Amino acid sequence: MSASVFVVVFGLGFCTNYTQAFLGVPRLYGPSEALSNTIENFRCEVPHPPKNESVLLTLLKRGNDTIWLTESTSLAGEPGIFILIIKPSHEGNLQCEARVQNRSNINPTFSKSHYLKVIVPVKGAVIEVLSHQKEFMEDQPLVLLCKVEAGNNVSYKWLLNNQLILQKNETYSSQLLVIRRTTVADSGRYKCEATNRFNDSEAYTFTSRSPPVLITVKGAVSPPKISYTVVKEDSNNYTAVVICQSTTGTPPITFSLYKQTEFLTSLKTYHRGVAFKVPVLTDQFLGIFHCQADNGVNVTHSQQISIHFVPVGGHVSLHYDYDVGENFAIVGLRLYCKVARGSHPRYQWFHNNTLLKDRGSFYYIFNQAPEQSILVMSVGKSSAGTYHCLVSDSFDNTTAISSKKKYLDKEGTLYS
Repeated sequence: MSASVFVVVFGLGFCTNYTQAFLGVPRLYGPSEALSNTIENFRCEVPHPPKNESVLLTLLKRGNDTIWLTESTSLAGEPGIFILIIKPSHEGNLQCEARVQNRSNINPTFSKSHYLKVIVPVKGAVIEVLSHQKEFMEDQPLVLLCKVEAGNNVSYKWLLNNQLILQKNETYSSQLLVIRRTTVADSGRYKCEATNRFNDSEAYTFTSRSPPVLITVKGAVSPPKISYTVVKEDSNNYTAVVICQSTTGTPPITFSLYKQTEFLTSLKTYHRGVAFKVPVLTDQFLGIFHCQADNGVNVTHSQQISIHFVPVGGHVSLHYDYDVGENFAIVGLRLYCKVARGSHPRYQWFHNNTLLKDRGSFYYIFNQAPEQSILVMSVGKSSAGTYHCLVSDSFDNTTAISSKKKYLDKEGTLYS
């Protein structure tokens, strides 16, 4: 009994090795890359086909599940030809199975895997705003997704105002664009460009560009600075021009003017500053004013200022002090000019009846309006001469009041 068992096992083993070697391992040939909806041929050959036997050749796609694609029968050792209308689902590892028909005692054999890449031309690119808002305040995130209606093996580019967006000195090429902390500079029209290519050929490059999406990142408006000047409209009427100006903030900005808590007027502008006109009366305190700035992101307020208009008048005084050096010699001199009254005085200095500019070779003028103006000088031959100052309203030079003249010698002694 044991002898007969040994003979059967040996015989089967011999038969299996013989038939496996006889059938051989098939070889699968075909393109490694194909366009979707095109027709491609694959060929499967069995190196040592059995004589007088038909061989069934089957094209399979391997994966989590094995998928039958097509088959061909070789009757006399000729290669099997598989004709496929390429679909996206064909991408993956393909194998050819060779099986001797009507011989169940011969095990089938399989070719090596052949990877097929399927290119679906890209089309229908659109941008989806995953962060939902298209208009928001800076420092908030922006997340954009480039979606395509069709296409695989796609690469992406992002553009802002038709310029490539760079990330760490490289083109941002992800399907997802993420800006974690936006700034005002991130505002503009965004586009994505989706591209794929068949056989790495320029002739078979497919590109789809999305319609633009406008993103507005608003910067917070800074507290406005408030100031005013007086303008003479005619001989009897004056106006205070109140200027409200912010240094930062995304327009449009609505500036409002308040007198204490009372709202006076407002103006919406695409600039960061406005000017309001307020009528004033001579020698009258107009009140305390402040500005408000609002651009829809935040609301800020200026400091308060008091507005009053007093024309220059009264006596213009001129006094001085000096610095001494070695041997008590005067080396520097300061002349002070001050008018008795006036809310908006303009001071002018004269040397030998010649108007001095803000700075010269031996002097400079330091204005502390409206209180006074200071003429700072070095002592010497150049500075010697007669000095006086003239005071007028900054908005009207028809009335000017002069100080008395003083003479300065080259040693720094001042004479009335």
